[in-house]
Amino acid sequence: MKDSLQDYLWGSRVFSTNVIPTLCFLAAAFLLGGSLADSVKENSLNELQKLAEVKEADTAAAASAQSGQVLNPSMESTLNQPQTWGLLFTENWGLGFGESGKCPTGNSSAEELAKYNAYYVADTEEKKIYLTFDCGYENGNTEAMLDALKKHNAKATFFVVGHYLETAPDIVKRMVSEGHTIGNHTYHHPDMSKISDAAAFQKEMDDVRTCYQELIGEEMPMYYRPPQGKYSLSNLQMARDLGYSTFFWSLAYVDWNVDDQPAKSVAMEKLTKRVHPGAVVLLHNTSKTNAEVLDELLTEWEKMGYSFGTLEELLDSNGKSQESKPENLPAADVKKL
Repeated sequence: MKDSLQDYLWGSRVFSTNVIPTLCFLAAAFLLGGSLADSVKENSLNELQKLAEVKEADTAAAASAQSGQVLNPSMESTLNQPQTWGLLFTENWGLGFGESGKCPTGNSSAEELAKYNAYYVADTEEKKIYLTFDCGYENGNTEAMLDALKKHNAKATFFVVGHYLETAPDIVKRMVSEGHTIGNHTYHHPDMSKISDAAAFQKEMDDVRTCYQELIGEEMPMYYRPPQGKYSLSNLQMARDLGYSTFFWSLAYVDWNVDDQPAKSVAMEKLTKRVHPGAVVLLHNTSKTNAEVLDELLTEWEKMGYSFGTLEELLDSNGKSQESKPENLPAADVKKL
C-alpha cells in the first residue's frame, strides 16, 4: 500500500497536479471561518482520502526530447470513479479502473472527447481491440512485435516522433508495407499542453508529416497522440482544426522503463484482466517484455473472443472521416469538457 501510494502521488505526477491544489485549498480553509471553511476542509480531506485509498498504480515519467525516448504514461489507478479533481487541475490523460473486463473511466467521457474528434475507447459492446504503439526510438524490439502482428493478421497504429522516422526508416517502411498505420506523435515530443500558439502547435505536427511524406511518398494519416498523454482543451481544438483525430487509450501498463521491465507474467495478467470490448491499447515499442509476450498475448485475447480493428474502423463506427476539417467549437462547448 505504501509503495503504491508513493508511486501514485509522486511518480505519476498526480502529486503536483492533484494533491498540491487540494492542499492549497485545505490551507486556505484554515484561514477562513464559518461554514464555508468547514465545507472546503471536508471536501479537501475527502479528496486526499480518495487518493490514499488507491490499491495499485501504474506510473510514467517524461523523457527528454533530445534523447527521442518516449515514456508515455498510462496514469492508471484502481479508483472506481472518475477523478473529478483531475478534470480541474490536471492535463494528463488518466484512467480509473473498476470491474475487471469493463471499460475504465477517463479524465473526460467518450462523449465529451468526441466533440473534438478525440477518442479513448470504441464500441464497448463489440469485442474488438484497437492496437497502438508509441515509438520514440528504436532499440531492437520492434521487429519482433511486427512479426507477432503479422502472424495474427492484426493491424496496428504506430505513433512516431520525428527522431524515429529519421533513425528507423526501414522499420517504418515495413510497418506501412504490412498494412499498419503511422500516426503523429509530434516531432520533438514536447509537453503540448504548454503550447498555446497555434502556429507552434502546427509546426510540431507538420514537421513529422514532412518527414513521413519524404520517406513513404504519400500523405500521413491524420491521427495524433499527445506526448505523455498531456493535453489542454485548446490543444484538442487545435488538432481538430488541423483535421486530426486525437487518440488516447483505455488499456496500458508500465512497459516504458527499459531498465525495469515487468515480468511476462505481470504483463499477461494486467493486459488480460483489464482488456475490455472496444479497448484502445497503448504499448511501447521499446519494451523487451512486449516483444517477448505479444504473440502469446494476441493468442490469449483471441481465445477470449476478441478480434483486432484499426483506428480507421473506429472512426468509421463513429461516423467520422480523417479527411474532414471541422469548424471551431463554440466557446460554451469548450468550457464543458
